[in-house]
Amino acid sequence: MPRGAEAGPASVVIRDGGARWFSSRPCVLPKVDSPLLRFMALAPGDRAPLIALEDAQGMERRSDQLGGRPLVLFFYPKDDTPGCTAEACAFRDSHADLQALGAEVWGVSGDDAASHRRFAERHGLPFPLLVDRGNALRRAFGVPSVLGLLPGRVTYVIDGQGVVRHVFNNLLDGPAHRREALEALRRLQGQGG
Repeated sequence: MPRGAEAGPASVVIRDGGARWFSSRPCVLPKVDSPLLRFMALAPGDRAPLIALEDAQGMERRSDQLGGRPLVLFFYPKDDTPGCTAEACAFRDSHADLQALGAEVWGVSGDDAASHRRFAERHGLPFPLLVDRGNALRRAFGVPSVLGLLPGRVTYVIDGQGVVRHVFNNLLDGPAHRREALEALRRLQGQGG
């Protein structure tokens, strides 16, 4: 530990795209500009940040208005790319099964609303695609990027109380995200959640 740094509980709060440390008692931490501090990935058991983004139709989608239903939130790199199309279509093809498990499904990328509308219409996507301008939600969830250039592909299953129950990170196998989400929702349902 650096000289002058005090051990103790500390947390990271993401605001305005940067990390701010806070603690219940004074804590001196070195100033470090690290990707690990800027993008602390959420893990199972963490409370998900509030989601409040517009979808492709301009409707605001809010996680605090889901009425206790679980949410499958999948971050994908870009509309109409082969891997993202395979992933979105896999969620489309299992949408009835996901709904039968009580879940909402939302896709998220940094593409604009017009791109999302074209993508959803072209592939018959029955779930909303959220517009993450400036990737603020991606940063809040700590979704990694590949080599700092390509946005990552991560799926979160969030229970009805807003707690992350499952995280799946795989850039290359888009359809696997649907399988992982279904399995996580079945486990969650088996636990009475």
